[in-house]
Amino acid sequence: MGETLRLFVGDDWAEAHHDVELMDAAGRRLARARLPEGVAGMTRLHAMVAEQAGDAADEDVEVVVGIETDRGPWVLALVAAGYTVLAVNPLQAARYRQRLAVSGAKSDAADAHMLADMVRTDAHQLRPVAGDSAQAEAVKVVARTHKTLIWERTRHTQRLRHALRDYFPAALAAFEDLDAPETLELLARAPDPASAARLTIAQISAALKRARRRNVGEKAARIQSALRTEQLGQPTVVTAAYAASTRALVAVLAAVDEQVTLMRKEVEAHFGRHPAAEIILSQPGLGPVLGARVLAEFGDDPDRYATTKARKNYAGTSPITRASGRKRVVAARFVHNDRLVDALLVQASIAITKSPGARAYYQRQRARDAAYNTALRQVANRLVGILHGCLKTGTLYDETTAWSHHPQSAAA
Repeated sequence: MGETLRLFVGDDWAEAHHDVELMDAAGRRLARARLPEGVAGMTRLHAMVAEQAGDAADEDVEVVVGIETDRGPWVLALVAAGYTVLAVNPLQAARYRQRLAVSGAKSDAADAHMLADMVRTDAHQLRPVAGDSAQAEAVKVVARTHKTLIWERTRHTQRLRHALRDYFPAALAAFEDLDAPETLELLARAPDPASAARLTIAQISAALKRARRRNVGEKAARIQSALRTEQLGQPTVVTAAYAASTRALVAVLAAVDEQVTLMRKEVEAHFGRHPAAEIILSQPGLGPVLGARVLAEFGDDPDRYATTKARKNYAGTSPITRASGRKRVVAARFVHNDRLVDALLVQASIAITKSPGARAYYQRQRARDAAYNTALRQVANRLVGILHGCLKTGTLYDETTAWSHHPQSAAA
């Protein structure tokens, strides 16, 4: 076996093309090109690497690629080719760019050069693209789509609320939940104050029954009474315009609701087939949907998180310390995976009601004058460590073992 030849590739990607530069270990530019996205571009990249490798055997050539993304067919093809792919955070790239050019000048070719130089000198500071299984990738796709649809439902619900407040405030008093099935049905039938006031008890009750509500008679009477109260309104022509807008928003919400339900089933099905599902479901506060989100964002590469601290740092639940001279400040991480942090904080909020150990740990943080969100984040951080240990050892969650170093109070 000969001496290893190391080639460094900077890949500045766009939707339709990639600007790439090949660099040697001394920082010399070997080649550069703009490659089209897809098979043709990947083939040309392999040819550029082969040309620089010459007659060297495959095992004697190491190719390190820096690119500002960690997903997509192009990245998967780079990994499949045996290249070491380092996902560069755009913030890291921006800071490194300032080291090379303080003028602020920027171009795609220059960014490719910067990325190649960055992986040449700072590879030890960068995160390799995780080797997640196809099963984990599938869970990520459906879990993210499901969560995105929920966010979209919330946005459309807020738009509906703002519209009703402007022309039909009685509807806000009548309907507690604007995206509930009975609310959408009744607003679609009667989107303006005049038609809503004509709704009968029988019509309202039928909608409530189809939504499987309890105390139908009482709720129907309350809704009808609220819809018939006097209110400040808009001119007739403006009300008609708002009513048309409400019908459109209601139709969108109904469709989104349906897809949220369908995607939830997909999430549960894909997650249930993953080997780690049983361990994740054993954790306090995690059900199929929340567990799927946690798996999706952490991934299942067994080598990605070498230590508990590494997983906590990626989760964004562990604090950061800023120390200079006599000043020392401990603060929350503001740069993090929003989807993962959201899932972990929801888990923590459920865990403190289900797990005596989590509840006692939370109460101790509160006793130290920690605010609610701060205490909850610390519980989430502890739960991440517990999950890491369970996944590494292949064992289910055990309440006694998990909190053995954190004595529970009698009140807990």
